[in-house]
Amino acid sequence: MGQALGEHLLTQNHQLTVFNRSPEKTVNLQQRGALIASSAQDAIKASDFSLLMLSDADAINTVLDSIEPDTFIGKMIIQMGTIAPDESRALAKRITDYQGFYLECPVLGSLPEARSGSLILMAGGNNDDYQTALPLLKIIGNDPQHIGAIGQGSTVKLAINQLIAGLTSSFALSLALVENQGVATEQFMKIVRDSALYAPTFDKKLDRMIQRDFANPNFPTKHLAKDTRLFLTVAKQLNLETCALEGINKLLDKTLQQGLADTDYSAIYSGVSKQS
Repeated sequence: MGQALGEHLLTQNHQLTVFNRSPEKTVNLQQRGALIASSAQDAIKASDFSLLMLSDADAINTVLDSIEPDTFIGKMIIQMGTIAPDESRALAKRITDYQGFYLECPVLGSLPEARSGSLILMAGGNNDDYQTALPLLKIIGNDPQHIGAIGQGSTVKLAINQLIAGLTSSFALSLALVENQGVATEQFMKIVRDSALYAPTFDKKLDRMIQRDFANPNFPTKHLAKDTRLFLTVAKQLNLETCALEGINKLLDKTLQQGLADTDYSAIYSGVSKQS
């Protein structure tokens, strides 16, 4: 996702400095004109806005641990990954204690949306910080949303990803039943499409499930599994009933055990289908 977003920013003629803990992953952006920093500290020093595209809070803190606190003075840090609300609030305190500025802005969308600047953005933080970042955010997404305080953007993103897990697993189970009983898939889909039950994600994942083709993911199964576990942790802290999602979590674990961690999350179909 970070690489795809970087490609878009370069097409918009922005100066971009990139740091990746795996240097080989920066080659494409360097060829497109990005400057490559040898450290996260150098990347922040070179930039007015620093976008964090990392998998979880542990990865974020590992990177931040490598940076001298004085480096953050006056810098805007925009955290765009999926983390827990409390984790985001802890990051905000850390950055502001260093006299920097912090905005959470998780995104909804995948590689095509990142490359076209049409991601859905859910910002949380001080309104002045949001307004400062807004011109950049409008390049990344068509209609950025300021949800509220730090933690509220992260909350909405977790809620959205729980819907992704729920919709995809429910569709996979229904499709597996229909296929197992010899019902024509297109006839089943016509009924679904004509009903209030239809969600566009069904058609986006239909061919992958039918063909059992989960390669070249826009969003890998391991990340959906991570976000599902994160939602469960937060929901249990709030005493929400999570039994339905716990079943989906088990299904995702089964899919990971099949060696499908790095494939598209439509691979959840493999976990429910007897033909897997």
